[in-house]
Amino acid sequence: MVLFFAATDCPISNKYVPEIKRLTQKYGPKSVRLWWVYPNAGDTAQVVADHNREYSITGDTILDPRQSLVERAHATTTPEAAIFVVEGNGLREVYHGRIDDRYIDIGQERPQAGHHDLESAIAAALAGKPVPQPGGPAVGCSIVFLQK
Repeated sequence: MVLFFAATDCPISNKYVPEIKRLTQKYGPKSVRLWWVYPNAGDTAQVVADHNREYSITGDTILDPRQSLVERAHATTTPEAAIFVVEGNGLREVYHGRIDDRYIDIGQERPQAGHHDLESAIAAALAGKPVPQPGGPAVGCSIVFLQK
């Protein structure tokens, strides 16, 4: 299972929509479930529905208003991804981090990615091999954490 943490108002997150769609099409037939997770309180059901319509997102979507998935995946940024594999009766996180190396920093973007960290991690998990960790930090918008 792959969780893709997104925010409707994050331009970098929105630029990754085509890549996440591509990964869904490539790995969906191999029994990989990819979920769009919206953790920010401002991303209400209506806002997310409008966003999904605008960007033609048809995949599984989860609103995470209590940020339980954020906590479980240790996510801090949109976009960011986490991969969980079945282990016994539960799930074990094997990856969390950036999608690829397209963004060096805010405002610094490569024309295209050279390292596809998330895709490499998915392929390794499917093959039962050690999952490579991301080669750098996720770059994007900070998740708006709830006050506890």
